[in-house]
Amino acid sequence: MQPRIPRQPVRDHAFRAMEDDAGLSAELAAAVDGARRRAVRDGDRQIDTAHLLHSLLENDPEVRAAFDGGPQLARLFGYLVQRSIGYGLRWQGGVEDSGAVPVVTTVDGFSPLASTALRHARVRAAARPGPHTPDVGRPAYGDIARGVDLLAAVLADPQTRAVEVLGRAGIDPLVVCARIEDGLAGHAEEDDAL
Repeated sequence: MQPRIPRQPVRDHAFRAMEDDAGLSAELAAAVDGARRRAVRDGDRQIDTAHLLHSLLENDPEVRAAFDGGPQLARLFGYLVQRSIGYGLRWQGGVEDSGAVPVVTTVDGFSPLASTALRHARVRAAARPGPHTPDVGRPAYGDIARGVDLLAAVLADPQTRAVEVLGRAGIDPLVVCARIEDGLAGHAEEDDAL
C-alpha cells in the first residue's frame, strides 16, 4: 500500500532551512529555528511574530538588553508563555496579518507579518553603516541580520502579535526601538574606535 502523500526528501527541508537562515547571525538563526519548533509544539498553523519574539528573548542577549531589566522581562516571558494556554489560543485558528492585503499563506511556514519582518531585518542589516566584510577578530555588523534587526522589524508594525503581547505586558514598543537604536549606535562607535 502506497502512502497517500509522498514524503518530502529530508534534504529539501534542510536546504530550505539553510536558505531561510542565510544572512542571519548565529543568534538570529538559532532564534528562528527555535520559533519553528515552538510553533510546531504549540500546534500553530504558522510561525508568527510572537513566536519570534519569544525565541529571540531566549536566544539573544542583545535582544534582552533592549528591555528594561529583570521585572519587565519576567512579565513579558509570563505573557509569552500564556499564549499556549490563555489568550493566544484564539490565534491558533488564524493567520497573523495586518488586514491591509488579502491573507496569503506563505510557503516558508511564516505568517505574512513574520515573513515581512524577516525580510526587513535583512534589508535593515544591509543598510546599516559599518564594515561589510569581517576583519580578523572583528565581527561584521553591516551585512548580517542580528536579533535586534528582527526585533525592530517586528515592532515596526503595530498589527503584529508581538506588539500585542508587549502591550499586554505594559511595554512601549517605541521605547524598546529607541534602546535598539542606541545599542546599534554604540556598536558603530566601537567599530570606529578600532
